[in-house]
Amino acid sequence: MSNWSDTLAVFDLETTGIDVETSRIVSATVAVLDAMGHVTERTDWLVNPGVEIPEQATAVHKITTQHAVENGRDAAEAVAEIVAALRVPLLQGIPLVAYNAPYDLTLLNREAIRYGIAPLVSPTPVIDPLVIDKAVDRYRKGKRTLEAASAFYEVVLDGAHDSGADAIAAGHVAQAIARVHAATLPLTAAELHDLQITWSQEQAANFQSYMRRERDPQFVANGSWPER
Repeated sequence: MSNWSDTLAVFDLETTGIDVETSRIVSATVAVLDAMGHVTERTDWLVNPGVEIPEQATAVHKITTQHAVENGRDAAEAVAEIVAALRVPLLQGIPLVAYNAPYDLTLLNREAIRYGIAPLVSPTPVIDPLVIDKAVDRYRKGKRTLEAASAFYEVVLDGAHDSGADAIAAGHVAQAIARVHAATLPLTAAELHDLQITWSQEQAANFQSYMRRERDPQFVANGSWPER
């Protein structure tokens, strides 16, 4: 297995929506996995986002506005703790796994700014199994969701759209990719981080080209990674 996957921090958010500029955090998990994929550290947050949680979001993660208000942490305090929790592995050089990292990391950045909290600055090294999987197995047909990737790499995902289940499954998918593609992936997280910047830009360019050709001549895809 590649050295970068021996110890991984994993991170996931459940939120009020899909727009990183306006959506709020509802739940979060930061954990650490060892080389065997066992959880050695874990912290979970349930957050009162301070706004109504739309029914569409509740249908995904099962957290209602009432439950978040009655049981959730103050948003500003929780966001500060989440940012602080992520700083620890990053400062130690432990790779941070986030599936579709630009969503979670950008939304966390906007939440930090919203509450006057110093955000993470250019977090690195980040491991995004979505970007890596698309790069190493470009022509595989089918969806590339976490659920689909978990099934393909034979990773157990119990309770999809729970921040803890998703974070840990993403870490296990990253470790599975490291095993399967050990011969083609770099050994260091720093090298892999830099590759993902390029891969994300290439993937966005390809998607933009497809969309402009098939659906919308003005479509623009943002390939910035790991934040937007």
